[in-house]
Amino acid sequence: MASNLHLPLLFLLSIAYSALGALPKKPMDVPFGRNYVPTWAFDHIKYNNGGSQVDLVLDKYTGTGFQSKGSYLFGHFSMSMKLVGGDSAGVVTAFYLSSQNSEHDEIDFEFLGNRTGQPPILQTNVFTGGKGDREQRIYLWFDPSKDYHTYSVLWNLYMIVFFVDDVPIRVFKNSKDLGVKFPFDQPMKIYSSLWNADDWATRGGLEKTDWSKAPFVASYKGFHVDGCESSVQAKFCATQGKRWWDQKEFQDLDGLQYRRLNWVRKKYTIYNYCTDRKRYPTLPPECKRDRDI
Repeated sequence: MASNLHLPLLFLLSIAYSALGALPKKPMDVPFGRNYVPTWAFDHIKYNNGGSQVDLVLDKYTGTGFQSKGSYLFGHFSMSMKLVGGDSAGVVTAFYLSSQNSEHDEIDFEFLGNRTGQPPILQTNVFTGGKGDREQRIYLWFDPSKDYHTYSVLWNLYMIVFFVDDVPIRVFKNSKDLGVKFPFDQPMKIYSSLWNADDWATRGGLEKTDWSKAPFVASYKGFHVDGCESSVQAKFCATQGKRWWDQKEFQDLDGLQYRRLNWVRKKYTIYNYCTDRKRYPTLPPECKRDRDI
């Protein structure tokens, strides 16, 4: 993993970024119950501070998860999360958006646990029309189990951007003109879950979950949703163009955002499907547009 000596650069970029970058609107912290409901193993979700914070608990019997009440067509979605600490091999914490049919669209953050002393891995993926296999994996430049950090998705007709604390770590452009499907007409619900995936998550399943370290806990707050709720505003969502995320400054990253994205790619990327020639002998067409090579 790269040295934290690079953090001063990130700090300086943050100062300039506030003047030059087109950041999504500042997330509003709201209680869990305003936008979300548990989906399974209700007794494994613990509520704190009047529901403004929740813990998901994984033990040898079950994990748990929650989902949004509404379905959304474009917007900005974020959560502040403090991940499982210590020996978390085999454990996966996910935050993702997904539509509800066989040819589904999906936008994924997946945090893959690791053995004690090894950094967790953040995997992102994008499914369009039921096709995924667009994994990218990075190490983070901080310990995500020590404090809350904000993970967010900006999704509009032009691009999908993954952010970590306002740092863009991935962009997926609308490349329909290149023959690549893009999520534009299927509303998505928002999900999060904590579960045991030791059949694949850590070193391809070689590292198994150590249940003597259970229960595993992931903590959440700041359940921000700023999207077009298609479940109640279907006609309005179908006529996009007037919301803040549709405006020109959010149709592409600016120069500073691309420099920050390049910083993440150079220092922290450990896998990128765009550079996997064994898996993709021919470069996927969106990779060049996304500046992934």
